Amino acid sequence: MIALFMDDDFLLSTETARRLYHSYAEDLPIIDYHCHLNPEQIFEDTRFQDLTQLWICDNGKGDHYKWRLMRANGVPERLITGDGEPYEKFLAYVKTIEQAPGNPLFEWSHLELRRAFGIDLTISEKNAPEIWRRANERIAQPDFSARGLIEAFKVRCVCTTDDPASPLTWHAKLAQEQLSFKVLPTFRPDALMGIEAPGFAAYLTQLGEAAGIEIHDGKTFREAVAQRVDAFHAVGGRLADHGLNAFVFVPASEQEADALLERRIAGEELSPLEAEQYRSALALFLMRLYREHGWTLQLHMNVFRNANSKMFKALGPDAGFDSAGDQPGLVREVAKLLDAANSADALPRMIFYSLDEGQWMGLATLMQSFQGGERQKLQLGCAWWFSDSLAGITRQLEVFAQESLLGNFTGMLTDSRSFLSYPRHEYFRRVLCRLVGSWVEDGRIPDDEEWLKDLVSRICYQNAHDYFGFFGEAR
Repeated sequence: MIALFMDDDFLLSTETARRLYHSYAEDLPIIDYHCHLNPEQIFEDTRFQDLTQLWICDNGKGDHYKWRLMRANGVPERLITGDGEPYEKFLAYVKTIEQAPGNPLFEWSHLELRRAFGIDLTISEKNAPEIWRRANERIAQPDFSARGLIEAFKVRCVCTTDDPASPLTWHAKLAQEQLSFKVLPTFRPDALMGIEAPGFAAYLTQLGEAAGIEIHDGKTFREAVAQRVDAFHAVGGRLADHGLNAFVFVPASEQEADALLERRIAGEELSPLEAEQYRSALALFLMRLYREHGWTLQLHMNVFRNANSKMFKALGPDAGFDSAGDQPGLVREVAKLLDAANSADALPRMIFYSLDEGQWMGLATLMQSFQGGERQKLQLGCAWWFSDSLAGITRQLEVFAQESLLGNFTGMLTDSRSFLSYPRHEYFRRVLCRLVGSWVEDGRIPDDEEWLKDLVSRICYQNAHDYFGFFGEAR
């Protein structure tokens, strides 16, 4: 029997999967522990002009997942990030989705229309005028806003991505609001790591101003960094996020790292090896701070950034010109970092994400060498970015289950700049129930209702609630 398109049992291919999803997973709240939403928009409770602003592009910012597909369909840039008319941009995206079966955006976009707008029409040029009219009527209603969407999707916590020098103004203001959800910052030290960047000295000035400390040597640098970690912690931050697009662990003492930093402050250029020494020492220093604060460190690995230099110059970063990387030997370098941190009693809770799926097995087995002392101290992160698909999610769950304890997994996140992206949690939950249901029906795991309820509920919500400490001490 042919299933109905995107019906209530979408992706739920067995009776057990349908039972698990509809009985236990479907109505659970959401903890979105890694995203790129703008905290100012949440505080201001931003309202949206039309579906294009919300769905495709807002003043040159938006969902670059969609932009990549539109370019592949020959859509001119003026109808993607440019000054094209809103309806023209919307129609260009509709025509793109018509050519995208098998792409997760095909399914996500239909889910977004259904869940946020109550529109169950197929995305097509024929239906475009009706979708545009009905969506914009919904957008005009008083409850349809940044906060309204977060509440409608039953989100309990949103973790944004923030530079260490951020004054955290909007997070501090949000902390004073009486909201049904938390908005917490995540410490993202890319600029701290980029010692060879032309603007590094100017960035240290900015960091020092945020910390109230003049940075002129290694000691004052560490004091400023520690102050910023304290500041993030004070407004509820419990996560750090390091981008390891390429990484080589080169040991360096504190004195050696200080000397490198001070040379750079004085305007000297460092060799690539010296830059890696600085980064390795800084990573260990930060990991100690995270452990002391009870934080979780996320490592996002293997991104090849800004491949199209012409478009990078025109549009800047995060505009759809990144791709999956494949640094050879990266797992080995991460192993050296973990061993050094563990030997110094500075190993925090950690989650590993990689866009090179060939490294998932290496990371999943490596983490098992450093477990102990708390429940699932290290874990393989969810299928991230380009791997966030039916096949990718299924494969990540299988690798996690095969090499560790799937029942301890903290589940899904959006990694998105869009307030409409929360159906991605639904998508994940459906794939999870699909997989677990198949294991039941194959006789691989018991058909024990209470045990299955606990397993699915933990992965979809409860583990994240308990693991990160957003709502009290982490467990």
